[in-house]
Formats: sequence, C-alpha cells, structure tokens
Amino acid sequence: MKLSIIIPVFNEEKTIQEVIKRIADVSLHVEKEIIIVDDCSTDKTLDILTSLKGKIDFKLLEHKINQGKGVAIKTGLGAVSGDFILIQDADLEYDPKDYPALIEPFLVGDTDIVYGSRNMIKNPRSSNLYFWGGRLISFFFNFLYGANVSDINTGYKVFKKGILESLDLKEKRFSFCEEVTCKALRKGYKIKEVPIHYYPRSFQDGKKIRWWREGPKSILAMLKYRNYK
Repeated sequence: MKLSIIIPVFNEEKTIQEVIKRIADVSLHVEKEIIIVDDCSTDKTLDILTSLKGKIDFKLLEHKINQGKGVAIKTGLGAVSGDFILIQDADLEYDPKDYPALIEPFLVGDTDIVYGSRNMIKNPRSSNLYFWGGRLISFFFNFLYGANVSDINTGYKVFKKGILESLDLKEKRFSFCEEVTCKALRKGYKIKEVPIHYYPRSFQDGKKIRWWREGPKSILAMLKYRNYK
C-alpha cells in the first residue's frame, strides 16, 4: 500500500525544508510518495525545493502563475500513484508525526475518509477569533448537512484515491475544504475523525488565511454544494 502526500506551497521559504524532512523521517507501515506543487512562489521556496532534489525523494510540480490551494491540490492529484492521498500544508502548523494515527483507520477497517481534528484534544490557539470562527463554520456545516464533523477546516485530510478523484473539484482557493467535505458527504462517504496536534502560527510568521475574508466564502461554498449529487 502507498500513501501519496500532496503539499501545495506558496512562499514558505522558512518552513518547507523542515516540513519535507519531517515527512521523510516519519516511519509508516506503508510506502510514501511526496508530491509538491509550488504555486508560483515569489520568495526562495522554489530555489530551496530545487536544491533538495536528489537529497530527498519527491516530485516537484510548478505553476507559472499563482492559482490557489485548491488548484494546486488538483495539479498534485494528476501525479499521485498511491492508494490513499493526504493533504499536507507547507508550514509547520501540522506535524507529520500524526501520520500513523491518520492512516491507521484505513489499515484496520473499511474507512473512506479520515480528518485530523484539532478539537478532539487540547491544542494551542492562534487567537480566539480563529478558534471560534472555525467552530462556527463546522457548526453551520453540520446543521446544513446533518453531519457531526468537529473540524471541517483541518489541514489534515486523507482520502482513498478513487474518492478524491471522483469529486470533480472546482474551488480554486481555501474553500477547497468546504467543497471536498460537502461533496463527499453528498455522495454518501463517511468521514472518520482522529485527534491531531496543532501548532498555530501568527500573521507575522506567515499565516495566510484571513478569517474575515475566507469565512463568508466558506459559508457560500457550503450553500453552493448542498444539492450536489
């Protein structure tokens, strides 16, 4: 069995090398492949990635114009060869040491999708605004879809390859999270959550999501895909 790890990256020169090293170092009972999609970074990210080729085994794909996280994930999908696909952010907010817990449900049972939930154990918060904003988005999603997902916007999502490929993804940016979750549930797939660790960063450290901009887009995406079949 093989786990394909897609890393969409944009301007993460401070963290990308460490992220790749941690992924390469984590021990699993399955084979790993790393697929990195550089979304037209304007800092030294691409130079760092190029310098790492040959030292660590990964596939590097490039966008010539910045298109967003959702598009980068779709680009990565075209290169995967694994049985399962895990989405990994290029910062250090999520720890690859949680990979064993994320893939264990696939190995021991008939599992479709696994989400790593930041809310199932006590984790640091970047701010109360972001924490409660995220909980509100998850609450609204559960209300609309009759679900019980505690962390819809988690950066750790793992899918069987065929499931993710079947969802006809359209969202270009961060609303990928809502789109993929809404469509998966509408198709009847079950989402299992496991607790993960979370190390939030500040805007000064490079955090890109702006709650006041992405929050309304998240709600619109949930309404948009409510009748998806």
